[in-house]
Amino acid sequence: MHDIIRAYPPNKAQIYVFSLIKYVLLHKFNAFEDMIQSMTGYGKSIVTFNQKKINVEIKSLNSKTLDLSTRIAPLYREKEMEIRQLVSNSLVRGKVDLSIWVEREVELSAAPINVTLIENYYRQIRDISARTGIPEPQDWYAALLRMPDVTTQTDVEVLSEEEWHAAETAINEALNSIVDFRQQEGKALYNKFTEKLNNIASLLQSIEPYEKSRIEKIRTRIIEGLKEIPDVEYDRNRLEQELIYYIEKLDISEEKQRLSNHLRYFQETMNEAAGQGKKLGFIAQEMGREINTTGSKSNQAEMQNIVVRMKDELEQIKEQVLNVL
Repeated sequence: MHDIIRAYPPNKAQIYVFSLIKYVLLHKFNAFEDMIQSMTGYGKSIVTFNQKKINVEIKSLNSKTLDLSTRIAPLYREKEMEIRQLVSNSLVRGKVDLSIWVEREVELSAAPINVTLIENYYRQIRDISARTGIPEPQDWYAALLRMPDVTTQTDVEVLSEEEWHAAETAINEALNSIVDFRQQEGKALYNKFTEKLNNIASLLQSIEPYEKSRIEKIRTRIIEGLKEIPDVEYDRNRLEQELIYYIEKLDISEEKQRLSNHLRYFQETMNEAAGQGKKLGFIAQEMGREINTTGSKSNQAEMQNIVVRMKDELEQIKEQVLNVL
């Protein structure tokens, strides 16, 4: 830490140390990662170093794995592996686009003109004109500046340790920014999921009155149907056994219990640390199975309408859960 402070002027040392502390709090101790995060995010940071503005911009969308694309200024390309490691430690999953570019002062960014080379071109062109009779250019400046290498940057820039620390600070600040963005998006998803879970739970409760009445209706319909058939004798005990067997096949008590458990487990999983997106997707699939089974056993229009509404709520969860980290 002392080496970092000595390498920077005081203000830059403070920026770097603050960024490092924030990074540790965010990503090492999970201080703010106690609920789901979105994979959609945006972060940007600008750090000034020796009349340069180091710009870092990060965008992310949902993806099954970490799909990182980079556009890095030539000076920092030797650090690409370290940059990728920083990103993977923070973002874990998502289709991520990282851009790093440098803005300089105008006088620094203009390529120097090679005066000696221009003088040589000037003498050679005049000599050729005198020898061949070809007219000299009317606009000498335009003609000479188009000649090869007259504005080529000949100095090779070397990345210093101090500048890399400044660039690393910019990267960490941009990562912190995009993580904050993801957390805010995650809160919105959390609220949306909670609303949909409550809706499904309410719909599940609304099935109960129909469930009790439909069993008796089934029993009555079968018995009345048998009475309408003339001269048919049947064993009443056997009929009761068959009715019990048939009614048990239509019973949805287990499906309701499992669906309630899945709803509760989904909510509990959302309250765990970030990185539960795939797990939430699996739970949503199990919820779908129980709702489908309930629908297949429902032989009453009112119950089937409720099942359709539950499917609609679940489908909205499935669409959004793809964006959860």
